[in-house]
Parts: sequence; C-alpha cells; structure tokens
Amino acid sequence: MSVKIEKFTISTRGFDDIIDISSKVQGIVSGFNLDNAIVNVFVVASTASIITLEYEPGLVVDLPEVLNTIVPVNRVYEHDKKWHDGNGYSHLRASLLGNSITIPVSFGKLELGNWQQIVLIDFDNKPRIREIVVSATC
Repeated sequence: MSVKIEKFTISTRGFDDIIDISSKVQGIVSGFNLDNAIVNVFVVASTASIITLEYEPGLVVDLPEVLNTIVPVNRVYEHDKKWHDGNGYSHLRASLLGNSITIPVSFGKLELGNWQQIVLIDFDNKPRIREIVVSATC
C-alpha cells in the first residue's frame, strides 16, 4: 500500500463562503497517476468544512440559511466569552459538517455523481487562507 499527498491553499472571504474545489482535487488525483484508490480531502482548520454538495446558486444560499437556524451567528457562545473572537458559531458549524471527506477513485477519476461537487465552506468571521490536503491510498 502506498500513500500520495499533495497540498494547496485557497483564499476565502469567510462568512459561509462556499467554494467548488472539485476540479482542483481531480487535477491532483490525475497527477497521482492512479487507477484505483481512496482519496481523502481534508481542510486544516477548525472553522471550515469539506463536504459534497450540488454547487448551484440555490443551495449556496440555502445551506448557510439552514445552518444559521441550527447554529445562529448572533448567539453568545461560551467560546466567545473565553476567547472574545466572535467565531464560536463557526467552530460549531464546522464540527457539524466535518473537515474531510473520502472519495473512491476508479481509473483515475473521482467517483462523484453528476450533481455532486467537492466544496470548501469557510465559516469564520474573516477572510482566511485555507490549506487543503489531498491524500490517496492505493
């Protein structure tokens, strides 16, 4: 068994910024020259998530609205009382959605559905530069 790893960074606006990274991840996987493998996509952050989503304008609006119902921005969180950074909600949202996904690869291609894209969501309350780690095990 071997593992291949590549990292890249992406600038975000924060505040529920949702960015389609599917083509970047597929490019990295193609560069690994693998037939069949398991790929993990991980964001190195506690206030951001990696998920799959149909990346279309309606869902890009709907997802943050739903998350704001579950974890509202304007609530006082214990995290904020301790650290005074106002981003307690972003840690909780990222915890709910997770910071990585695993995708099978067949004949060098990510096994994603027609309406399934890999997205980075930055929940923090300011712009960030996020590091993404793509690892393949075969």
